[in-house]
Amino acid sequence: MASLASLGRLSGRAGQVGGRRLAQSTVARRDFRTSTAALAAQNFTMPALSPTMTEGNIATWRVKEGDKFQAGDVLLEIETDKATMDVEAQEEGVVMKILQGDGAKAVKVGARIAVLAEEGDDVSTLEIPAEDQTGAKDSAKEQLSQGSSTYGGGSAPPPNDSVPDQPTHSAAKANGGGKAPKQTYPLLPSVAHLVKEKGLDEAALAEMTPTGPNGRLLKGDVLAYLGAINQKTPVSISEMFERLSHLDLSNIKIVKSTPPPAKEETKAAAAAETPAPRVQQVQVSLPVSLEAAFRAHRKVYKNLAVNLPLATFIERAADIANEGLPASARKPSADDLFNDLLGLPQAGHSATRGRYFPMISSPTATVAQPAFSGSRQQTDIIDILSGTATKARKPVAQPVAEFDVTDADVPLFSLNVPKTEEKRARVFLERIKVVLENEPARLLL
Repeated sequence: MASLASLGRLSGRAGQVGGRRLAQSTVARRDFRTSTAALAAQNFTMPALSPTMTEGNIATWRVKEGDKFQAGDVLLEIETDKATMDVEAQEEGVVMKILQGDGAKAVKVGARIAVLAEEGDDVSTLEIPAEDQTGAKDSAKEQLSQGSSTYGGGSAPPPNDSVPDQPTHSAAKANGGGKAPKQTYPLLPSVAHLVKEKGLDEAALAEMTPTGPNGRLLKGDVLAYLGAINQKTPVSISEMFERLSHLDLSNIKIVKSTPPPAKEETKAAAAAETPAPRVQQVQVSLPVSLEAAFRAHRKVYKNLAVNLPLATFIERAADIANEGLPASARKPSADDLFNDLLGLPQAGHSATRGRYFPMISSPTATVAQPAFSGSRQQTDIIDILSGTATKARKPVAQPVAEFDVTDADVPLFSLNVPKTEEKRARVFLERIKVVLENEPARLLL
């Protein structure tokens, strides 16, 4: 037992010593450094905060020269024509030199604005690197690759047989035959996708003639360079936009102001004015027989004991006759004149609903109202409480009188309407005549 205990103590001591030695060697390896982290500083350029950003203003720096920063810290604020945005650090480091201070205006994307060093570097021993003149070109290449990967799905689509991959000699001549102005803006996503799809390089881009605003390269310029479309199309479209973007005021003539007329002349002119012509009214009349309506009235009263007034028959007949009347002749409205000026087809007004109700001359025969015999007596409350009240008899309706309608009893239906609605009013009277004389059953529904 003693030997086992001593063996355990020896193994424990050996483990502690071995662990201590391993920790010391690990610390020695981790702390061992022979030089600075990077041995050189890096240029910090103006970032592109949007695909269309070409320049920006430095609002303020959040850090100063010699300050250390961590990943995620805000370094500065950049103003664009749309908003003010923060620029965060992607990794830890030290601000060595600020070249574009607060309030710097119109700083191009890719231009050097500061010099940064890695954390742990001795700033006093580092040299400020020279400004990279190809920074803008590298930024443009990065925008091109990002646009191609984003809009092209990361891989180029299969080539299109209808569009040649290489420009023809005539296409190069049509685009100027020489070098085009240098592109100072990032390529649009559609242009970047087409350039990558056709395998064009910077030399080919330099030969293209941009027709976009401020000398920007458009997709049509690339297609014209490749010979896929007419070589003159981009130029003609650009000239058309340039021409239509300005308002031509050369034909405007200034009218000389005339003095206002005197009061006497104004009164004389008002007296000389002729009154507005009155609208000519016409009367349209048509005899309508009510014999069929009388028969329908008697039939309803006999079978259902319902007394429908004659006016109800006429109102329902007028409502039916007002449906879908032909449009009246009218003067063209302002909308009609404007549509005619533009050469647009006129919207037809074939049929509309009318609002006519005829005036009726009184016939010799009238509809008798049912008469009731006897009068209803009021029951006394004392009789009701004592139980001596007698039940009132139901009134007995007298039968409706029979009518003998002759030609002399035919009433005359008439309307007073403007001259332009004479045809429309005549159609209304003819319809109400047909309904009252031939279709009285429609009035009972």
